[in-house]
Amino acid sequence: MSSELSIIKLMLDASPVVQAVMAILILASIVSWGFIFGKYREINRAEETTDEFEERFWSGIDLADLYRQLAREDYETEGLENIFMAGFKEFARLRQEPNIGPDAVMEGAQRVMRVSLNRELELLDERLPFLATVGSTSPYVGLFGTVWGIMNAFRSLGTAKQATLAMVAPGISEALVATAMGLFAAIPAVMAYNRYSTEIGRLASRYEAFADEFLSLLHRKAHAK
Repeated sequence: MSSELSIIKLMLDASPVVQAVMAILILASIVSWGFIFGKYREINRAEETTDEFEERFWSGIDLADLYRQLAREDYETEGLENIFMAGFKEFARLRQEPNIGPDAVMEGAQRVMRVSLNRELELLDERLPFLATVGSTSPYVGLFGTVWGIMNAFRSLGTAKQATLAMVAPGISEALVATAMGLFAAIPAVMAYNRYSTEIGRLASRYEAFADEFLSLLHRKAHAK
């Protein structure tokens, strides 16, 4: 308890510049943790939705029936569901147009699916750049506070008649606290960014594999006699 109080006292007694640095790092850490927990839930939901949709898609259900089921269900579609619905809707629309060959139908469906796939990946990537920025810059922000605190410590030492360790200890301590806070903000952000980037990469591979397989099915339907 005393160590916690001493750290808080060092923060309150720090120079305005170092206090500003600490405030920035605390804010960055709070926002980062909010993004970390939010992205964790988002990726888990995307993986569950992908598993459930692939199970339904490969169960042998008619594609038109699956599209109608998804359109009727009382929830917002996401991930593979959106890619499927966008592709099948465009495929069905183009097949009803007169004087449009199978190749043109497939090109239209592929184009719409690619746009939908990119949109879903962009949604998954949201807020990851912020975590990368916090992870890469927080140590340097903390280092700036460290340098400033040490400069103040030695400046007060230069004006003193008799130099003692007790005179510079508070300034050096607040400087080290700034360094620690920079690392405290950076480490979780870097770890979360690396983990989520890997998981999103796996989801992106699943999305792209599904899009290719779905286009193969549509190609057979488009060229069926």
